[in-house]
Amino acid sequence: MIEVIRQDRLAQLKALLEILAAAIDAGPGARDLAQLSKQYRETLMEIEQIEGAEPSGDEISEILADRAADGKSGAVRKNRAKVQKQ
Repeated sequence: MIEVIRQDRLAQLKALLEILAAAIDAGPGARDLAQLSKQYRETLMEIEQIEGAEPSGDEISEILADRAADGKSGAVRKNRAKVQKQ
């Protein structure tokens, strides 16, 4: 653990990413898996930002990026049609 303290920010994030990956691979419970997965994604995004890489986002990220490129909001429409119960 002392090694991580002496490293720069990028190296620390990469070390954290490995720890998170190992924790996910260990097969935690559903609640812990959700938290670990979220932290893993956020850490990966921060690494990509530091390295100047394009985020390798998922399908939702790609949709939001396309909407932003078209000048559209990333928000969900507030007045969308409601499903009527039968």
